[in-house]
Formats: sequence, C-alpha cells, structure tokens
Amino acid sequence: MRWDTTGKKEPQVLPMRPELLKGHLDALLLAVLEPGPQHGYAVIEALRASSDGALDLPTGTVYPALHRLERAGLIASDWQTVGGRRRRAYHLTPAGHAALGEQRAVWDHFSTAVTAVLGRRAWPATA
Repeated sequence: MRWDTTGKKEPQVLPMRPELLKGHLDALLLAVLEPGPQHGYAVIEALRASSDGALDLPTGTVYPALHRLERAGLIASDWQTVGGRRRRAYHLTPAGHAALGEQRAVWDHFSTAVTAVLGRRAWPATA
C-alpha cells in the first residue's frame, strides 16, 4: 500500500503481464474507440485510466495493434490538427463495431468459464 497526501491508503496497482493481453488487445482497443475518434496517445491514456493503471501499455504495443486493426478494416483513421500538431485520429468502422460485439460475447463466455475454475463457481453460470 502507498499513502496519498491526505494520509489515506492507495491501492497498489500490479503491473499487467504482457502475456495476459494476448488475444484481448484488439477488443480492448476497439472498446476504447467505441465512444468516438481518438489519437493514439489518447487511446493509451484511456486504457490506463479505465483500468486504474493496470493497463499501462507502451506505444510499441499499441501503435502496431492500431495499424493492424486498420489494415483489417476494423478501424479507420484520418489526420486532425490539435493544438497546432497533426495527429492521426482512429475510429471504429461498421465492421469494427460488429467485431467488438462479437469479441464482447466471446469475452463474457471466456471470463465466466475462467472465473468458474479459479473462483470455484458453478459452470455454466446462471443469472
């Protein structure tokens, strides 16, 4: 535990091991882009913020994945000028929206099964 400036305990963020992201990075990037266009660094910041710092991914992981998703037609990009700087903004394509829906369904099934094993809960889970 760390202490913040007010004397309260802050939860310690454990770093995410890269091998845990395999097969899930595309879905995470698509989900971050779902609300609307973002440039690459904003994508990295959104992942970090929405995961409470657990998904603090390097640019060398995120940018190649964004380029791969663009080549696959799941995202598209265009150049924007922000604060006098040109940045490439990425957004979901219709195929990207569909892929995100499919990947969410796969994740729901997978995470429920893993939780059943690790958490010793009944499988399949019932609502």
